Amino acid sequence: MTAPNTGARLGRGQARAAKLAALGLGFVMFATACSGGGDSESGATNSADGGTTAEAASLTCPTGEGTEGSEPEGSGDASAVPASTGTTETPLKIGSLLPVTGSLAYLGPPEIAGVKLAVQHINEAGGVLGKDVEAVYRDSGDTTTDIATQSVNDLLGQGVSAIVGAASSGVSKLVIGQITGAGVIQISPANTSPDFTTWDDGGLYWRTAPSDVLQGTTLGNYIMECGAQTVGMIVLNDAYGTGLQANVTEAVEAAGGQVVISEMFNEGDSQFSSQVDAVVGADPDAIVVISFDQAKSIVPLLTAKGVDPSQLFFVDGNTSDYSEDLEAGTLEGAQGTIPGPFAAQSFKDELLAIDPALKDWAYSGESYDAVTLVALASEAAGSTDGKAIAAELQGVSADGEKCSDFASCVTILREGGDIDYDGYSGPITFDENGDPTEAYIGIYRYDADNVPQPSQAEVGSLN
Repeated sequence: MTAPNTGARLGRGQARAAKLAALGLGFVMFATACSGGGDSESGATNSADGGTTAEAASLTCPTGEGTEGSEPEGSGDASAVPASTGTTETPLKIGSLLPVTGSLAYLGPPEIAGVKLAVQHINEAGGVLGKDVEAVYRDSGDTTTDIATQSVNDLLGQGVSAIVGAASSGVSKLVIGQITGAGVIQISPANTSPDFTTWDDGGLYWRTAPSDVLQGTTLGNYIMECGAQTVGMIVLNDAYGTGLQANVTEAVEAAGGQVVISEMFNEGDSQFSSQVDAVVGADPDAIVVISFDQAKSIVPLLTAKGVDPSQLFFVDGNTSDYSEDLEAGTLEGAQGTIPGPFAAQSFKDELLAIDPALKDWAYSGESYDAVTLVALASEAAGSTDGKAIAAELQGVSADGEKCSDFASCVTILREGGDIDYDGYSGPITFDENGDPTEAYIGIYRYDADNVPQPSQAEVGSLN
């Protein structure tokens, strides 16, 4: 493989003071489609069987029109891309470590489709350094299994330069040392635990999803804007769940509200009655469920206790299509947050051409962008070596000519220019820790078919 290009593009350790000097948290509040009127008070009554049942309480939230995402601007002509000025004997090989099994398996299909679509687009434009990009797909499982470790061993044995994944922060914690210790990039499209910001990863861990500092703060403030004064939580006890819990709590309390109860459960648990009983008994105005597919079991228990769907708030791990899992109307009026803009129909159509069974789009854009950024950084480095690519990732995300797809971006690079890639997941500007400094947070409202429908999303900054 050729030596890395050490030209004008920024390496990871070269902070961009002009763009990142302002510290603190910026979050976005949106007008969203919420449930109809009613007051924000809730009480408790005794049910016929002697249990405690929450009175139906309908929170009143700001309302707005749903919006479809837009295509990134400046798509290039794949057939007009100039030939690479660099060469490599070793083609860029990317591993996919995304969930096919386990509690996050429903997130796997859109993420895997995003990876496949990016590889397709890159190779249609002539590949990287004169050779097609290769992709190897392996299952991450979840934290109850050893699948991720075995998959990483396999991927490393095949000589990948970068691994896209895992989706779960907990799973990434199990394998981050294994990946980065081998000199391979780990770039996750969905890890949101704040812990990764300061992880000792040798400059090789990156992510295209924002830290949960942003999502948690946005959700906590939004719940308060909907009229709640008290909040209860049911929380997955792992890095993802406790990180979100802490940031939602901080936002609620800063806005004058109170988190009256937080009930925890562990990955692999299948019984949630005690957590539901405790939370309903605390009589909060709003209930936040921070989980993965455990929500399929938790939600019916909550609604059976009389909790109105408008009191329920979800997060990216469980804001999913439940049309085939729950009785119609069960979630009508419930809401949830997912980082990223709403997928444009043209992007959905391309993903559906890869996987016609897709129903969810969460983190498909982030997965697409992760692959594209690695490919562009490899071209910029003139190398398929993981450490050489990592040294260029920050540079291709900022301080150059704006572009939004591989063909147009690589054309600029091959003509001697610098690029600032923004993709399907929105604006991407990496900081020196490998975190995006700005991101969209979308709020979704469930319809009568238990399908989350988009409202509005705007970009927020975290730097």
